[in-house]
Amino acid sequence: MTVTQSRTTFAGVILVVLSAIGSAESQFKAQLSPADLVKAVIRSELYPSDVSEIRWKYLLDKEVDGKQETKEVIETKSGSLDRLVATAGRPLTDSQQRNETERILRMSHNAEEQRKLEQTHRKDAAQCNAFLQTIPDAFLFEYAGESDGLIKLIFKPNPHFQSSSREGKVLHEMAGEIWVEAKQQRLVSINGQLTNEVKFGGGLLGRLEKGGQFTVKRTEIVPGHWEVMEIVVNMRGKALLFKTISVQQKELHSNFQPVPDDLSLSDAAGILLKQALVAAKR
Repeated sequence: MTVTQSRTTFAGVILVVLSAIGSAESQFKAQLSPADLVKAVIRSELYPSDVSEIRWKYLLDKEVDGKQETKEVIETKSGSLDRLVATAGRPLTDSQQRNETERILRMSHNAEEQRKLEQTHRKDAAQCNAFLQTIPDAFLFEYAGESDGLIKLIFKPNPHFQSSSREGKVLHEMAGEIWVEAKQQRLVSINGQLTNEVKFGGGLLGRLEKGGQFTVKRTEIVPGHWEVMEIVVNMRGKALLFKTISVQQKELHSNFQPVPDDLSLSDAAGILLKQALVAAKR
């Protein structure tokens, strides 16, 4: 190898290295900060690019403080209507079946009950949106890894965040991790734990013990549409007048099937009652 060739080869190596560094710097500059990524994810959840709304019929397995129930749920434009199909894994008795049928019929023919359900639906949606909007301000975020197109962020309380609401007080003592889908910037899961005890009214109105945990997991059912698949809550504390409280709750959502987006509560009741009749004949 001549001196000229040697210099050319060496220069080529340097150029390759510098090119790699430049590429890495470019990627780093293009990458959003953890805080900006979280803000982008919240925007995607509140204002998804696919504005078409899909409503579902799905199976809900729910366990609260050791009591387990299985329900069939149908989403409508006015809220969700459900039918109890099993308790502790056992089918309903004839008496329980009749009670469920009567309850669903009352709901489908009672305008006041339907109005209350719709109000609850709107209130829940508003609270959920308010909670999502609070997340970027309530926490400080750091990148913690990436796997299969998912980005992991860890979060801890933002010392500058202030809130007078109970929800805000709980958030202020939470730490944990968030996984987001990188391409669509959608929330995949969030795990949180209380790092300190939370007191309300100086402890007189209630408190939550340190170490309480929650988990929410979501999945993409069809392209662009993400739904909650699992919720786990494990909290303990004291309520008003020092009554011991325990929130041990687990929800599993499965068997998602789309239903018409203009489905009414009466329509949903008809579907549930028809399925109850079919089940009773088996």
